[in-house]
Amino acid sequence: MGLIYAVLMFISLHSFVASDYQGDALYALRTSLNALPSQLSDWNQNQVSPCAWSNVKCDSINVNVISVTLTSMGFSGTLSPKIGVLKSLSTLSLQGNGITGGIPEEFGNLSSLTSLKLENNRLTGQIPSTLGNLKKLQFLILSQNNLNGSIPESIVGLPKTISLQLDSNDLSGQVPEQLFEVQTYNFTGNHLNCGVNISHPCESDSDDTDASKKSKLGITFGIIGAVIGLLLLGGFLFLVWKSRHKGYRRDVFIDVSGEDDRRIEFGQLRRFAWRELQLATDNFSERNVLGQGGFGKVYKGVLADNTKIAVKRLIDCASPGGEAAFLCEVEMISVAVHRNLLRLIGFCTTPSERLLVYPFMQNLSVAYRLRELKPGEPVLDWPTRKKVALGTARGLEYLHEHCNPKIIHRDVKAANVLLDEGFEAVVGDFGLAKLVDVRKTNVTTQVRGTMGHIAPEYLSTGRSSERTDVFGYGIMLLELVTGQRAIDFSRLEEDDVLLLDYVKKLEREKQLDAIVDRNLNRNSDSQEVEMMIQVALLCTQASPEDRPTMAEVVRMLEGEGLTERWEEWLHVEVTRRQENGRLQRIYDWGEDSIHNQDAIELSGGR
Repeated sequence: MGLIYAVLMFISLHSFVASDYQGDALYALRTSLNALPSQLSDWNQNQVSPCAWSNVKCDSINVNVISVTLTSMGFSGTLSPKIGVLKSLSTLSLQGNGITGGIPEEFGNLSSLTSLKLENNRLTGQIPSTLGNLKKLQFLILSQNNLNGSIPESIVGLPKTISLQLDSNDLSGQVPEQLFEVQTYNFTGNHLNCGVNISHPCESDSDDTDASKKSKLGITFGIIGAVIGLLLLGGFLFLVWKSRHKGYRRDVFIDVSGEDDRRIEFGQLRRFAWRELQLATDNFSERNVLGQGGFGKVYKGVLADNTKIAVKRLIDCASPGGEAAFLCEVEMISVAVHRNLLRLIGFCTTPSERLLVYPFMQNLSVAYRLRELKPGEPVLDWPTRKKVALGTARGLEYLHEHCNPKIIHRDVKAANVLLDEGFEAVVGDFGLAKLVDVRKTNVTTQVRGTMGHIAPEYLSTGRSSERTDVFGYGIMLLELVTGQRAIDFSRLEEDDVLLLDYVKKLEREKQLDAIVDRNLNRNSDSQEVEMMIQVALLCTQASPEDRPTMAEVVRMLEGEGLTERWEEWLHVEVTRRQENGRLQRIYDWGEDSIHNQDAIELSGGR
């Protein structure tokens, strides 16, 4: 049963949660190889998990990178030493490129490596002696390069080597005697001394002895037998899985009663017992409430191992058949892994409760840092606000364009952007709008969100899209710049209750100084402030079709394409104001005409 469970976990798409450092190492490799923009375009530096990247494979249990295959892609750069951190990597295939430079000594840190294939490149320098540390290495293929020096003695002791191909290089010196005991070897096309013993040719796959032929034939049949065995095993497990498919969710997602301390693992998600979360939050004490919104309350908690957590106690989820739909959506949002998205740790379900468990963010939310600081706590400085703006944009871009199915947040605001220990933006509550509406089957769902942040088309029709999030993001940018709430009734007399209207008026009057948060004490860059306001106004246009995508927002914040887009917006705004002014004059004339019958008569047909 354990083996079947492991295979099923491998089949599941919800296992792909990899460590940040793995993505960084692979992105460094992409950069050092001089990959073109069109090559490995899905290798996103800001995406924590590389397991969904092309040419990358991960294991299903620990979700570590185990295979990288980049063959014949025309790379001309070098090998990054940072790849040495991938301790679980078993296969690295980079043959058939034009890679230059040397083999980094850090490759000797790849302790799980079984296959290293670098043939047909332009590698130079010596074979690093650190490769002798790779005790699991079976295939070392370095043919057709420009490697020089001698064969390091360290690789002599590799216990599991099956194939050693060093031909067509510029190697010199004596071939160690023990290397001729490898099943398949080739040292030809070098300046090597293969020794005086004629039984040790420099190329094992030549037609020299019947023993060699028999050895290779045995290996071939052995490999064929192994493949057939794996196929039979895979077919058997597939049939078992198929036969149990309908009951699969019941087997995995066992119900947890209020006093039950059982828990199970699903991928990287932990299923918590109700009692465990009840104890962690001091019976959901009001003293532990971190925040409250349309989806429920969030409680601070501490687990038995002293891990700090945040527990969101959802509302509107306890409907008939709701648990299965809830779990389906939990699985969906659990695979959205990005450095700017809040990671889901686990969940808890009972007949009447749905709870989600997240890591505790010690710097709380952007809204707290803008407007709810306690005496003595530092305000968000301008560089941090810029970082929050870009990080939030990248997180939303990932939800919209890199998740399948795409995830629409539907409540983007400063209160839902959290700050980790390094004040990096972490978008929370994504997917929850759909989570609490899973029982609904119609296209139009209940409007979820916060007044002042809700896009006009969503408010009027109940239909949301990616551009709904773009609108909310634009309002959040205005919160970052001004430090104010989206709705402020203290401006009622000025007819600018909405922050968007207030900022538009001040921007039109070129009063940027009045826009910027006074808590910054003028410690902000006026050009950067203006740029952020421009992006915000582009994002909050009335028509969703006119708003940029989040990918375009990211590029604009990085300095690309904003000028052109802003000039187009100004032209549209001028035209709109002129049309509004014309309509207002007609309206005013019409109002006056009610009291002027002569004017009415004169306005008739002639």
